[in-house]
Amino acid sequence: MRTSRTSPTRRAIGAAASAAIALGLIAACSSERGGEDLNETKPFIFGSPGDPASMDPVFASDGETFRVTRQVFDTLLDHDGTEIVPGLAETWEQNPEGTEWTFNLREGVTFHDGTELNAEAVCQNFDRWHNFTGGYQSPNYTYYYSSFFGGFAENDPEMGIEAESIYAGCEADGLTATISLTEYTANFPGAFTMATTGIVSPASLEQITDDEVVTADDPLPQYTQEAGVLAGTGPYELTEWDHGAQSVTLERYDDFWGETANVKTLIFNTISDENARRQALEAGDIQGYDLVAPADVQPLLDAGFQVPERDVFNILYMAYQQQTAPLDDHDVRAALSHAIDRQRIVDSVLPPGGEVASQFIPPTIDGWSEEVTTYDYDPELATQMLADAGQEDLSIEVCYPTDVTRPYMPAPKDIFDIIAADLEAVGVTVEATPISWVDYIPATRSGDCPMYLLGWTGDFTDAYNFLGTWFSTETTEWGFDEPEIFDGLAAAAAEPDPEVRTQMWADLNVTIMDQLPGLPISSSPPSIAFAANVEPMEVSPLTQEDFSELSFASE
Repeated sequence: MRTSRTSPTRRAIGAAASAAIALGLIAACSSERGGEDLNETKPFIFGSPGDPASMDPVFASDGETFRVTRQVFDTLLDHDGTEIVPGLAETWEQNPEGTEWTFNLREGVTFHDGTELNAEAVCQNFDRWHNFTGGYQSPNYTYYYSSFFGGFAENDPEMGIEAESIYAGCEADGLTATISLTEYTANFPGAFTMATTGIVSPASLEQITDDEVVTADDPLPQYTQEAGVLAGTGPYELTEWDHGAQSVTLERYDDFWGETANVKTLIFNTISDENARRQALEAGDIQGYDLVAPADVQPLLDAGFQVPERDVFNILYMAYQQQTAPLDDHDVRAALSHAIDRQRIVDSVLPPGGEVASQFIPPTIDGWSEEVTTYDYDPELATQMLADAGQEDLSIEVCYPTDVTRPYMPAPKDIFDIIAADLEAVGVTVEATPISWVDYIPATRSGDCPMYLLGWTGDFTDAYNFLGTWFSTETTEWGFDEPEIFDGLAAAAAEPDPEVRTQMWADLNVTIMDQLPGLPISSSPPSIAFAANVEPMEVSPLTQEDFSELSFASE
């Protein structure tokens, strides 16, 4: 058996927590002004780029939902930077085959409703997800769960889930939970860190039912849109969700198992426009916001604001939907790739530290290869290749999202404009199709967009979290059928030896870039901004910030 490291996380208990509590008291005192403790009296308001979708994290796949639910629902394992560390499980171990995972839970952990955490509660959550039926099996609702576990106890053929579930069961013994899989996959142990697997109190689950969703188009059940229905074990409790005001309020949970949150009240306000977010910070209406426009970083620093930069852990790409002619022609895809000046995108749109991507994983991930075919900017070559392919008068629809910024895509319209200009310079007529973000992902997944901008921020440090997300099977999203890639990814994902798996990823990156399903454009370090009177939390390259760490400084 391989045993995990047991060093304390940022929420650790014991001696480290005692020291941190002492420091927290000092910080609290320093934030007092005229006898007023700002951490107790002043809410910290954060400007989020988008609304959360659900307060039951298993029914979400977006970062804005997870930004909120991570403060409420803890997971078995956690991240410190990109390293997997203890969460609700103080220690964990796996068998050599990677099919049996044993978690030793922390003592004295309680849910917000007063229920004590034990292994039975963990198993009830995993068993609940495994037994979802009907519309709950749709990727629209449980995308991450089916990605990690393959399928469900009984797959509903109408939901398009064909793979057998690899979840073999969960056994509870006091504070020890053992989760069994039928086969190893590179998604583990990363899946146990994912916000979507946040552990919910069984007592609160008894208050709701999971039978409201029948088809993939049904809305989520009402309880997922309400505050305080489900109880977690996190440092904050969800107390209000005002949909009209696009505002979510959380209050500190004083019986939290680790270091209690510094700020008593935490509010997430949705401000979709990046200029409006900056103006709200400058006006003092909010104390922090995410996805700072690259052009705003230096002016904010000059004005005395704090703008910490995350490490690079994402990919922006232009996808080629190969069921749309002539994108089924490799030479056409290569010509379009040579036409795009990716360095100009990096230099003019992305923040400092951005870089051109050569493949579909960032260089910080094991398996990145120096041997991939590259498609350097060469408009003359692009023009010639299009002529040789009989596409001198090519007209192509290109989609891009509106009313949103993403860590990998800080200014979608600006990026699109550069790409469109580059394509038109080699004789391609670009049909621009801007789509609201709420409709954008369904449109791209259904194959409605021949070419489109999209990207990914990694969830954990294995190449499969990138490559497997896109290329593990034939989809309408990409519209290509390459068994060599699909089979290679399946074999690599099932390889428990990390060194062997790394070489397999590197070989697959070469194969994928030879096939060219899309053009990797860039990786970039997204920034997050805070007011001068805030002591920020440690920023996360995975955008998994722990808001319980931040506090108000003295003014």
